[in-house]
Amino acid sequence: MTPLVVKLGGSTAGRIEMEQWIAVLATATLPLVIVPGGGPFADQVRVAQREMHFSDAAAHEMAILAMEQFGIVIAERHPRLQPARSPAEFEAILAEGGVPVWLASQMTRNADIAPSWNVTSDSLAAWLCRQIGSRHLLLCKQVDPEALTEGLPALVDMGVVDAMLPELLGEETSLHIAGPSSLRTQLADLPMSSIPGSRVGIRAATGGGEHR
Repeated sequence: MTPLVVKLGGSTAGRIEMEQWIAVLATATLPLVIVPGGGPFADQVRVAQREMHFSDAAAHEMAILAMEQFGIVIAERHPRLQPARSPAEFEAILAEGGVPVWLASQMTRNADIAPSWNVTSDSLAAWLCRQIGSRHLLLCKQVDPEALTEGLPALVDMGVVDAMLPELLGEETSLHIAGPSSLRTQLADLPMSSIPGSRVGIRAATGGGEHR
């Protein structure tokens, strides 16, 4: 069984939702890989870019390192969570009953991914699904999925997900979004044995995006 890929949004960083999602994911009975957002670490890259005027390509690489910083924070919160940089490390950690937390810079260094702020950790999580053959992607957001009824194109237009996600999400991969209400439900129903949140309809779209 290929693992579920779970993107834990940087918007949860420093909030109670971060600790709660980590508590939920650490109980999972299904295999999963956590993809960290960039959160406040990526925000600092944006600030530095405005002040120092470096390229979007450099900012993209720094933002991936920002994801790694948040990943290190996540991984130290529970002994079952372990940093991992490659599919081989994912497999080794999963075989031992652990939960890999993806540190993305090694795998993405020479990847065919546009070096742009239009590519956020949402799209990188979708890209990872394709690399490891995962059939399911869960985005843990600060927005409740019950309000998201229009499918992926509307989510792009609303800035809930980034503009590159539809392009990088494989046709065989289902997209799920979980928000605060999903989190409350799951906290009352531990361990996590299925994908929380709501499944999102997939159709081609273009539009705006959100910060990592």
